[in-house]
Amino acid sequence: MKFGIFLPNGSNGYIPSKDSPVYQPTFQHNLEITLEAEKQGLDFVLSMMKYKGFGGDTGYWDSCLETFTLMAGLAAKTDKIGLFPTVTLLAHNPAITARMVATIDQISNGRCGLNIVTGWNKPEYTQMGLWKGDEYYHKRYEFAEEYLGLVKSFWNEEYVSYSSDFFHFEDCACWPKPSRQIPIVCAGQSPAGIDFTARNGDHSFIMAEKNLLAKTCESMRRAAEKNNRQVGIFALFQLIIANSDDEAIDICNSIVDGADRGAINNILASASMDTSAGGTSERMRQGLGKDFEEGNLAFMGMPVIHGSPKTIARKIDEISETAGLDGILFSMPDFVSSIKRFGEEVKPLLKG
Repeated sequence: MKFGIFLPNGSNGYIPSKDSPVYQPTFQHNLEITLEAEKQGLDFVLSMMKYKGFGGDTGYWDSCLETFTLMAGLAAKTDKIGLFPTVTLLAHNPAITARMVATIDQISNGRCGLNIVTGWNKPEYTQMGLWKGDEYYHKRYEFAEEYLGLVKSFWNEEYVSYSSDFFHFEDCACWPKPSRQIPIVCAGQSPAGIDFTARNGDHSFIMAEKNLLAKTCESMRRAAEKNNRQVGIFALFQLIIANSDDEAIDICNSIVDGADRGAINNILASASMDTSAGGTSERMRQGLGKDFEEGNLAFMGMPVIHGSPKTIARKIDEISETAGLDGILFSMPDFVSSIKRFGEEVKPLLKG
């Protein structure tokens, strides 16, 4: 099992609640998190990208450190841990993305990957004049297929010429090249998203409650096998470590009770614009009434693994065995202290 940290490079991390830490993102905080993760033997960190937040009383995601710049800074300050910036496809030309990743790959001595996000939050892009019209909701994986194919071409070919409805390149050069094959991460969970990942991704991020996780993972595995590929499967979870199981439940309930309703209503308003079945936006629309173990929106729709270190280790082992996971990507309210406890008190109890 590999473990990663979903870096809080947006305001307040991944918990829109007044009863969770409320803060502005800083490079120093993200560096401290990454250094602790590296110290505790975790495998990678991943940063998201949002260009427009959701407001509310907590100013949720209103401020967001730019993902590629952040990862370049972290690359220069770390030695071992993997680094995954996120490309939001509408915001960057493929040639620019290819060059940025190759640069971070050089700074990190071969530790950079790339997370692909097609973009479901329309207001992020309309404010910058980058939205391609609402038909993009239904064409985004077609767009993503061409986009990623071009990025890989820039990494492997001297010059790229290509023309389509989406892109036009004429003898386009892009140097330097990466030192290795860059690992690609995708998190699409709609049927189209799963098919895209099966064809193009090296790792898939799955967000599903315990009773659906194994089924979702199996769908991903079948799609990959159909394409004669293997895709590593990582689940997204919030982590609440406490001294006792009861204390952890109290923390979870407090976060749900303190949910930032204004921010959550804005999240739901954006999600409702995307009517694609089975994807992230649909999960968001369903999340307000869910139990925190299943992914309440106070936890950004991520299911919660909670309890004492012993209980958390048992739950992770059970989830791993049931779903056949390759790893877990964690978020948490208090990152540095929770990562320390996970490394020192939970990891030694895990079976594998």
